[in-house]
Amino acid sequence: MTSSSAGYFPPSIGDSSSSHQPPSVPTLQDDSDDDDPVASHHREQTLLSEDPLYEDEGEIVSFKRKAKQAPVSRFLSAISGTGAQSRQPALSPRSGTPGVSNSGSWGSGTNNGEEASSNINANPKDGGPLDWYAEGPGRRVGYEDMTAIDWIFEYTKERQRLRVLYSSASGLLGYAQRALDASQIWIVLILTGLAAGIFAAAIDVASDWLGDMKTGYCSAGDDGGRFYLNKYFCCYGYDGYTQCRDWVPWSAAVHITSAGGKWFIEYFFFTLFSVAFGVSASILVKEYAPYAKHSGIPEIKTVLGGFVIRRFMGTWTLIIKSLGLCLAVASGMWLGKEGPLVHVACCCANLFMKLFGNINGNEARKREVLSAAAAAGISVAFGSPIGGVLFSLEQLSYYFPDKTMWQSFVCAMTAAVTLQAFDPFRSGKLVLYQVTYSSGWHGFEMIPFALLGILGGIYGGLFIKMNMKIAGWKKGNAWLPGPITQVAIIAILTALINYPNFYMRAQASELVYSLLAECSKVVDDQFGLCKTGAATAGTIFLLVFAAILGFFLASVTFGLQIPAGIILPSMAVGALMGRAVGIIMEIWVHNHPTFFPFASCEPDVPCVTPGTYAIIGAAAALGGVTRMTVSIVVIMFELTGALTYVLPIMIAVMLSKWIGDAFGKRGIYESWIHFNEYPFLDNSEETVIPDIPVSQIMTRIEDLVVLTSTGHTIRSLSNILATHPYRGFPVISDPRDAILLGYISRAELEYILRSSTEGPRSLPPEAEAFFSHQPLADPRTTLDLRPWMDQTPLTLPSRSNLLLTANYFQKLGLRYILFSDRGVLQGFLTKKDVWYVLNGAEETRKTAAQEGTLRMPGGLGIDTGLTRENGQGEQRGLLDRNGDTEDSTPISPVGDAPIL
Repeated sequence: MTSSSAGYFPPSIGDSSSSHQPPSVPTLQDDSDDDDPVASHHREQTLLSEDPLYEDEGEIVSFKRKAKQAPVSRFLSAISGTGAQSRQPALSPRSGTPGVSNSGSWGSGTNNGEEASSNINANPKDGGPLDWYAEGPGRRVGYEDMTAIDWIFEYTKERQRLRVLYSSASGLLGYAQRALDASQIWIVLILTGLAAGIFAAAIDVASDWLGDMKTGYCSAGDDGGRFYLNKYFCCYGYDGYTQCRDWVPWSAAVHITSAGGKWFIEYFFFTLFSVAFGVSASILVKEYAPYAKHSGIPEIKTVLGGFVIRRFMGTWTLIIKSLGLCLAVASGMWLGKEGPLVHVACCCANLFMKLFGNINGNEARKREVLSAAAAAGISVAFGSPIGGVLFSLEQLSYYFPDKTMWQSFVCAMTAAVTLQAFDPFRSGKLVLYQVTYSSGWHGFEMIPFALLGILGGIYGGLFIKMNMKIAGWKKGNAWLPGPITQVAIIAILTALINYPNFYMRAQASELVYSLLAECSKVVDDQFGLCKTGAATAGTIFLLVFAAILGFFLASVTFGLQIPAGIILPSMAVGALMGRAVGIIMEIWVHNHPTFFPFASCEPDVPCVTPGTYAIIGAAAALGGVTRMTVSIVVIMFELTGALTYVLPIMIAVMLSKWIGDAFGKRGIYESWIHFNEYPFLDNSEETVIPDIPVSQIMTRIEDLVVLTSTGHTIRSLSNILATHPYRGFPVISDPRDAILLGYISRAELEYILRSSTEGPRSLPPEAEAFFSHQPLADPRTTLDLRPWMDQTPLTLPSRSNLLLTANYFQKLGLRYILFSDRGVLQGFLTKKDVWYVLNGAEETRKTAAQEGTLRMPGGLGIDTGLTRENGQGEQRGLLDRNGDTEDSTPISPVGDAPIL
């Protein structure tokens, strides 16, 4: 293939016209050894033993079938554990990851003695091939920040580690080693469940105490009050708060006796503490842990999809997320702690995984554990272990095998048991708004239940659109104040609105509990919803008005620089609407008992339970915002324990999803993923994939910077890295033929070039470097880059359609695909390229020099922006790189290279 691209790098040493020929190298002391493959093999192994990158782990597992032992020999081997010593080692076809895994390294195994020589000479498949580097995915030095992982490589590495473990461990000691290795992940899961339960209990207690401080404090009186007690525990044992003597309102603390003065001073303290709590949470997030903001679920979905976001689950993030969540919830702003608790649980799992190198060193296994940790977060947030497992399966996890479901179940159960043991509310309930229903429902109630489902879908669709409009407006206006000032403004506005409406004055969890509760079981009617004569038009108006105000306040609050979830505010809005509809139905049935639909009502039993309408409305609103279905039904069932109401909840959630999808297919979490431009490829079948050839959107070879197999020095490769800040380079045979040999990532190339120039090898910058087998090259004075190159990249013909290519990325979790025809490189496509095409590339990725136009079926022109000549588009779509990262030498994603 002939190319006029300036992207090819011709040989920099020797004759450029013969770049594909092996270069001349200094001869060794014994020239006759150059023609002896056995001697050359032993010399290379000797040199490798001096290489700092060479890790000799002894015996490497053999893939040859071994002869069966006699029964007596097997019995003695099982006791002594010497069975593995009799096996003949062979070359391993897979490598480990230096600094990340302990699974061995490429080409590090040889046969010893005469048998090794015979195997090498006889058949390369039986032991050591002449080319001592077998083909494979190459070594890895870990993943950079804001890059995608290679799922196939990670699972291959884990299988290789298990092969080495099971082949080298035999006898009683071997069984113990296997059991210890298998128990590590269960230890992490149990520790994560325990930590999630402890953090949830602490956050519940702290947020309730801080929230009650807005209205007063508990004094050390005769009834045993203490300052650290919230209002409920300070007045524990009393039928109502009016009889409690130890609880001191702020008006009494400052000795205000007039009615107007009491209302004003309590209003003032309520607003003051609300703003102080909200601003404190924002300062903590801004100064110590920027990743502790928002709910964290969009980022967790992206991480579970195979993206690397460093420090997102670190120690500081865990601490600030927990403290900030207590303050943010206590501020009374329209936010919840359910979503952030998922982030807290994942942070706990990430910290515990650092104790075990086998798990921490494998990115795929880490994501399986994080999926289970997410289930634990929902388990303690709702007191719903099974709902947590389904939430992780339906909403979060990108890859969820059967073993992950079992692990999620164990982790969620441990978290729920731990929270139950602490019993933070001293009521036996896992969450404050857990209720029970003793009455059933009637057939005529299906109509209002369906109406609540439709209202929930409308609420979800309008909320997502409004929240995204506000977020886009804040992002596009630089004149707006800083994030702390924005939090202060919203906190003041929320406090001023909340206090006059007593439905909004209380904490959101207390409001939801009162709305869901059945009146026959309510002891302290805090809001007067169950008293005689409460079913009036005035009550309905206040409930609807509170729901409308909550809708607007939640829209402007979700997205601020504080820990904030959207699950509980959505439930509160839906419960307010549901309770209003329930009261309307109650009034109707009371005023027209002879109406024919009400014939099924029993005479002396309340026919309508308004609290059940609240639970239906809460489920519908939550389904409209998140677009979840099964997990919401199970969560609501576990909250109420009423199997009777599963069918109405299912109908309401189904309708809310249908109505919400009419506004847009994305839920709130997917909308924020799209807004932040995270490269998350949704593997659901709802993703619309254009029916076009992939050749129309791939980066063609003429626009690629590639590396040839020979003709490089360490200095020339370093210059290429300094000149082109790309994340990787395809490797071809030569510019004329362009036969694809593999792909090398920037991280691996930088690492080996830097390591080879340091001790003990200390190669000079003029040392030759190559990517193909050079039998005459001196290993002591040259640098073989094949171990660091992916020699078996996944390739497709350039005639493939985009549907097949997208399925490769979605189902296999690939970072890139190379396109070749009969071995000749034709183009290149990354995960982020596909993401831009599937998510509307015309909005975000316009290059400065040239715009590529994709002609869709029907004549619709869509600007894909995939041409990478002098473009800045690759900088879009990642998190803010102005912040600190853990990379010692961060790579700026500027230019036309693929971002992986």
